[in-house]
Amino acid sequence: MWTTQPKTARAVVVGGGTMGADVAIVLARGGTTVVIVEPSAPRRAALPAHLGDNLRAMGLPGRAARIHSVASLDEVDWAGVSLVVECVPERLDIKQALFADLERRAARDTVLASNSSSFPISAIAQGLATADRMFGLHFFMPAHLVPLVEVVLGPASDAALAQGLCDFMRGCGSVPVLVRKDKPGFLANRLQHALAREAFALIDEGVATPEDVDAAVRFGFGFRFLAAGPVMQRDHAGIDVHCAAAATMYPSLASSTQPARALSERVAQGHLGMKTGQGFYTWTPETRQAERDRYDRLLRQGLELLAAELPPIDRED
Repeated sequence: MWTTQPKTARAVVVGGGTMGADVAIVLARGGTTVVIVEPSAPRRAALPAHLGDNLRAMGLPGRAARIHSVASLDEVDWAGVSLVVECVPERLDIKQALFADLERRAARDTVLASNSSSFPISAIAQGLATADRMFGLHFFMPAHLVPLVEVVLGPASDAALAQGLCDFMRGCGSVPVLVRKDKPGFLANRLQHALAREAFALIDEGVATPEDVDAAVRFGFGFRFLAAGPVMQRDHAGIDVHCAAAATMYPSLASSTQPARALSERVAQGHLGMKTGQGFYTWTPETRQAERDRYDRLLRQGLELLAAELPPIDRED
C-alpha cells in the first residue's frame, strides 16, 4: 500500500545493474525494505558487496539487510508493495511490456515509476488503465551520491500523488524536483544538454580545447553552482547585468539541431569514452579506476559541504 514514509514502505527495483543497485541504496538509506529483481546470477551475486560498502560509507551499515534480490517478478511478494522503480535498458518496447505486467501484478495503490532518461512518461504508460499512478522517477548517476531526483508527471499522472512521491524521496535524503510537463529530457537533462551544445560547438570552432572547456565549467561558473543555481545567481549578480549580457551573446550561441562534429565523429570512430578506452581522453583500466575513485570522492565531499541543506535521514532503526 502507498505511504509517504520510507521506513514503513516496501519497494521493488526492477533491474540490478549500476543504476538499479544505486537506486536501491537510496531507498534503503531512507529505511525502505527493497527487493531488487535481476535475472543475471552474476549480477545478483555482486550486489551484496556493492550495497554493503556504500551504505557503510553513509554510516548506515545495518540498512544493507533491508535489500534482497530475486531472479524474477514471480518471486516478489506483491502484497503491501508501495513503490516500483523500473531500471531496465532504454528500449521503449521493453519498458512498455514491463509496465503492462506490473499493472497486473501490483496493487492498485502501488506507485509505478520509470527511471528512463529519454522516453516520455506518456509513451511508456501508453495503454495502461491506471496511468494516473505512473510517474518518471529520474535519478542521476551515481544515484546514491547525486542528491537530485526528478518526479515527472505524464498527462494522466495524479498531481497529488506526485507531491506524495516528492515527500517520500525527501525521506530518503534526496532532493526532488517536480517536473510538471512531460517534455523530452525533463528538466535537468534539458539544462545539461543546452550547456553541452554550446560547449561542443566551441570545440568544433577551435575556440577552446576539451580540457579548457572542462576547466571553464568546473573552476568557473560551475563551481558556483554548488552554492546557487543559475536563477539565484542572477539575483546575486544583478538581473540587469545578466539581461544585458544575454542580449549581446544570445544571437551567437549555438542553435544546431544536430550533435556537434566533436561528438558524431568520435561515435563513428567507436571512441565512446571510458568503456572503449578512448573518447576525448585516453583511458586504461588503471586510469579509469583512478578517475572513478576521484570522481566519487569529490561527490562525497560535496555532499558533506551541502549536508545542512539536504533533507535529513531518520537513522533510527
